[in-house]
Amino acid sequence: MGMNAGAGAGAGAWVREEHDVIIVGAGLSGIGAAYRLKTECPDRSFVVLDGREAIGGTWDLFRYPGVRSDSDMFTLGYPFNPWRSGRAIADGPSILSYVRETAQKFGLQEHVRLRHRVLSARWSSDEARWAVEVQAGATVRTMRCRFLYLCCGYYDYEAAHAPQFPGIESFKGRVVHPQWWPEDLDYTDQRVVVIGSGATAVTLVPAMADRAARVTMLQRSPSYVASLPTRDIVADALRFVLPDELAHGLIRTKNMLLALGFYLFCRRFPRAAARLILAGVRDLLPRGYPVEKHFAPAYAPWDQRLCMVPDGDLFKAISLGRAEVVTDTIAGFDATGIRLSSGGRVDADVVVTATGLKLKPVGGVQVFVDGRPLVARDAIVYKGMMFSDVPNLAWCVGYTNASWTLRADLSSRYVCRLLEHMRKNGFDIAVPRGETAGPDRRPLLDFQAGYVTRALSELPQQGARAPWYLRQNYVLDFFSTLFGRVDDSAMAFSRAGG
Repeated sequence: MGMNAGAGAGAGAWVREEHDVIIVGAGLSGIGAAYRLKTECPDRSFVVLDGREAIGGTWDLFRYPGVRSDSDMFTLGYPFNPWRSGRAIADGPSILSYVRETAQKFGLQEHVRLRHRVLSARWSSDEARWAVEVQAGATVRTMRCRFLYLCCGYYDYEAAHAPQFPGIESFKGRVVHPQWWPEDLDYTDQRVVVIGSGATAVTLVPAMADRAARVTMLQRSPSYVASLPTRDIVADALRFVLPDELAHGLIRTKNMLLALGFYLFCRRFPRAAARLILAGVRDLLPRGYPVEKHFAPAYAPWDQRLCMVPDGDLFKAISLGRAEVVTDTIAGFDATGIRLSSGGRVDADVVVTATGLKLKPVGGVQVFVDGRPLVARDAIVYKGMMFSDVPNLAWCVGYTNASWTLRADLSSRYVCRLLEHMRKNGFDIAVPRGETAGPDRRPLLDFQAGYVTRALSELPQQGARAPWYLRQNYVLDFFSTLFGRVDDSAMAFSRAGG
């Protein structure tokens, strides 16, 4: 389906644009979704809309020193475009180049429209169409589609979690947030304090330690941190003797199973897992270092996401005296640093507030169904991607315990299966029926990380039984998503006006 003429002619003419599918977001998920639509639903027209000025999403947004993935690239990468670099743990610029190269390689760029920010989407059951309000520069226009696929994740690109620290206005140095890293920041020979203990903090500290006079990671409480090899020697061997596609599939499967096995081990045997993780930390730090104080959280492994550091770079920086960890709470700032609740202080020239992200359900798009607004916290998620009683809409959400792309690709392939089922059977509408979900409810992201717990009142919910919950298990999801029934008892299909 292409372009449909609208009302009017001559100078006041306008064209109403309509597609079978609109994908929102041109990051890792959106480009993957575009590939699946192009190859598995070749007769469907689609467009990818993104409010940013370049393809890449999160990997185009974050520019702080050392930015990288803590998932290996054989699982974070696309299954249809093998990762060919020798580095299994890749830096942000390499991942960004990979996403853009994928778009170019498979001819997906022609479907992408940048600087097109989706403001709202309104569903009409009578027409079986979404009216999508899009802002492009100063112009706001409406596009229509049969199916809406939100691949914009759940991070808020325009805001971040920013606690109010007492006296921070009196600090004479520079305060920056990783989400908006200033290009002009020169921290050479400066005393840097990174506030935080999550993935961003453990990335920044060793990356900045090479140039800074000293870097201090100031954390309120510890996180579990484990070292991960930058190179995968098994992957190197397989790629040496096998064709790229075959080797990539085997490596991807190996890494996925290892990650899933370790996650299940942590959940089943949390005390043993904690001892194993801490033993690994002790091996990488000087004898007598207070590991329990700085790297032994009060929670069990994988109650929050496990932080991975490539080749133990954080521990190397600490061992070399270029970085330190201070576990304490902040009493307040003064002109030259931070006063601690214990009575100590940390001097600083630069303070980096790696205090966390904010979540924004469905990318902040305002969704209406026959005039009724979608309240995300009241919705129940079907198969980890659709909303109860919301027709023809899917939201791409990745795993919290594994690579985002593992789950994102399954979601995109399911959307294609659903669209093909509707086409073959003459259906215009597919809607999960919320009354089949049962009474039990829990948060969609059943996870204790701070950025999740802060957003619980805004996130949708999941049920206690299939197909109303998001399993953190790729193996089970692979079979149920790709081979399970599309027309199960929870999904209702109909024709427009029927």
